Amino acid sequence: MKHLFLILIFALTFLSSDNVIAQQMESSKDLFSYENHIVSGDTLNYRMLLPKDFDASKKYPLVLMLHGAGERGSDNKKQLNNGASLFLNKKHRDSFPAIVIFPQCPQNDYWSKLDADRSTKPITFKYKYNEAPTKAMALVTDLMTEMVAKPYVKTNQVYAMGLSMGGMGTFEIIYRNPEMFAAAIPICGGGDPEYVTAYAKTIPLWIFHGAKDDVVDPKLSLSMASAIISAGGFPKLTLYDFANHNSWDPAFAEPELLKWLFSNTKL
Repeated sequence: MKHLFLILIFALTFLSSDNVIAQQMESSKDLFSYENHIVSGDTLNYRMLLPKDFDASKKYPLVLMLHGAGERGSDNKKQLNNGASLFLNKKHRDSFPAIVIFPQCPQNDYWSKLDADRSTKPITFKYKYNEAPTKAMALVTDLMTEMVAKPYVKTNQVYAMGLSMGGMGTFEIIYRNPEMFAAAIPICGGGDPEYVTAYAKTIPLWIFHGAKDDVVDPKLSLSMASAIISAGGFPKLTLYDFANHNSWDPAFAEPELLKWLFSNTKL
């Protein structure tokens, strides 16, 4: 009976600890302010994290983070499911003070202009960079243009990151705005290799993918890296032999990830 009582106390303590941690995580996400960007009646919801002790008289790097398809919607919350903890980490906030933007793509839209055939596994994508961007991409670009014009943004340290659908959006936004970004990190994404010449020599990339990815073919990232090399660029490429589609988990755990990102400045 005594042992059962001790086990019960341990279980309750463990569950209580888990609840406290979960509450602390949700509370820390509230450090991202709730924002929206409106253009001609169209609204882009986004969350923004400012550096600790933000001072508008100083200048800071700007990071754009594009979420995956599962985080689309209008709650202005789900986009923080993956990646927010990376920027909320106390050590990272102290070492790399930056303004971080997490926009949320509407449920019926997509970051990248493409057709997706979901009857195949992995999914087959046909990119349409030659067409106008999606409404979501156009709104993100307009928001970033507005942010870059702020006096407290370091225009030579503007970065793009994204995972899955957001990885595809990362490849596309640096193609459409190569003059804006100093570096980019596309994770388990893909793009059109024919268009990499717009940024191959000027924007350093660290590309991530899981070799076991059965949602977005890892060959898409390999094709982009190969095309960038052929165009005169020198991308970093990390292929995780153990990872399926959620290669963002080990990517965000890379100890040199943010150090590499913020080490790049635009000339």
